[in-house]
Amino acid sequence: MAAGTPRRSYNSEGRREAARRNRAAVLEACRELLFREGYHATTVRAVAERAGVSAETVYKSFGGKPGMVKALWDITLAGDDEPVPMGDRPQVREILGTRELGAKLRLYAAYVRGIHERVTPLFALLTQAGPDVGEVLETAERERLTGVTAFVTHLDESGALGPEADPAHLMDAVWALAGPQLYTQLTAGRGWSADTYEKWLADMLTAMLVPPPPQPPQPHQPLRTR
Repeated sequence: MAAGTPRRSYNSEGRREAARRNRAAVLEACRELLFREGYHATTVRAVAERAGVSAETVYKSFGGKPGMVKALWDITLAGDDEPVPMGDRPQVREILGTRELGAKLRLYAAYVRGIHERVTPLFALLTQAGPDVGEVLETAERERLTGVTAFVTHLDESGALGPEADPAHLMDAVWALAGPQLYTQLTAGRGWSADTYEKWLADMLTAMLVPPPPQPPQPHQPLRTR
């Protein structure tokens, strides 16, 4: 290169954009094949061919089939593939920023309902796939428990829970109430609408988490004598 000639800058943005397109194509192909062919018939090679990339690209991006399915789970749960943690998303920020406890719990119930509407079809498919997807579902449950723990901890630290509340017990209870198994049983199993489920969950959370109002002191009752 002649002296004084500027170096050509490396176009890293174009490479990142190509990687994003490939990732989106792979995850869309994975979704289509999972729901059309089932988990066991959905191979890395089949996904790569449908996405128009090499199998090596899939392995480099996701580490294999479990990693690819977990990435599909994550974007389904979040609703997009933006690199924003769930705790920093606008809906969660609104929940945490709401002061009135009843309103906060209604917003949380709506948030849980939205997640279940997005992820339940994939959850049902994966639970039928047997032990091969055990690690994916176990990781998803650990992450869900982390989110529930953060929410109940927020309630506790903000003083929303009563003085007699047991945060550890409440974390377990909220985790069970807001789980995908119960949502599936009530909607698919018992025919509840998503609206009915959301209102029920809000009512259950309110009954469990809203401290009862203080009782006024009872007037002294004199002893009766015969």
